[in-house]
Amino acid sequence: MRLILASASPRRLDLLARIGVRPDEVVPADIDESVPKAELPRQHALRLAREKAQAIALKHPEALVLAADTVVAVGRRILPKVEDEATLRACMKLLSGRRHRVLTGVALAVPVQGVRERLGETMIAMKRLSDEEIAYYASHGEWRGKAGGYALQGYGEVYVRHIAGSYSNVVGLPLAETRVLLKSAGYDIA
Repeated sequence: MRLILASASPRRLDLLARIGVRPDEVVPADIDESVPKAELPRQHALRLAREKAQAIALKHPEALVLAADTVVAVGRRILPKVEDEATLRACMKLLSGRRHRVLTGVALAVPVQGVRERLGETMIAMKRLSDEEIAYYASHGEWRGKAGGYALQGYGEVYVRHIAGSYSNVVGLPLAETRVLLKSAGYDIA
C-alpha cells in the first residue's frame, strides 16, 4: 500500500528513515493551525495531526496518509511556532529554568477504516537561561518555524538539563508510536 507523508518537515522524513520507512510521496497539508480558546495542548496536537491526515486523504483515498503535529506546552499554555526574534526571546524566557512538555500528535488515515491516532509526550527541564545565552541561541536562527522556538537536535540541546520520554518525539515524530500505527494498518515494517 502507498504511504504519503503529510508534512513539509525534513526532520520527519529523516526520522522515518531510521525505522526503514520511505514514504512514496510527501504532500504537505495546508490547514489552519490556530488554537481555539479552550483547546488543551494534547487535544490541539491530536486535532491538527488528524486534520492534516484527513485533508490529504481526501485527495488520495487509496493511500495510507501519515501526519503529525508537535506542540510545546508550559502548563495549559501552547507556545507558538516562532517566526521572529521577539517571540523567540519571550518563549525562551518562559522556558528558562522550568519544565515543559513536548506533545506530538500522530495520525494515520487508513483507506475505508478512518483515522488512527497516537500521542507522544516528553517532559523537558531547561536550565535557567541568561540574556547572553538567549542572544547566542537567537544568533543561530535554527529556531525559525520551531514550536516553542528551539531545536533539541541543534544548539538548543545545550540548554536542556533533563529529558524524560522520547527524543524523536521532541524532534517531531515519536517513532515507537508511529511504528505501532503503521503496523496496525498492515504497512510492511520490521
